[in-house]
Amino acid sequence: MSEGCMTLIPYDKCEGIPLNVAAERAGKSTGTIRNWCIEHGIGRRVGGGQWIVSKVALAMFLNGDEEALRLYKAGDRSSAKVLVDFERMGIADLVIHGDHGLSRITAGAPLPSR
Repeated sequence: MSEGCMTLIPYDKCEGIPLNVAAERAGKSTGTIRNWCIEHGIGRRVGGGQWIVSKVALAMFLNGDEEALRLYKAGDRSSAKVLVDFERMGIADLVIHGDHGLSRITAGAPLPSR
């Protein structure tokens, strides 16, 4: 994952799925999903431990929506191209009503305090 990638930042367990669940959704091995996390920034190690995949980023990647994935990884959680995938995953409330400030994150901006 490249420096400055905002995948799963801030972390919310409703957005993240373990490698094995992501592998099942994608029809791939857990090793492939872990490699995609590293190469394409669709997930990260949370707290230095378990790999967690963003179900939003995974959907964008599987659908070939490079623009939405680029925006998502840059921290954009408010543009229509990104919001549509949060809605498809049933977690739009994280962006629209979340108390952790997802909708206020923009590329390069500091994370909101809790």
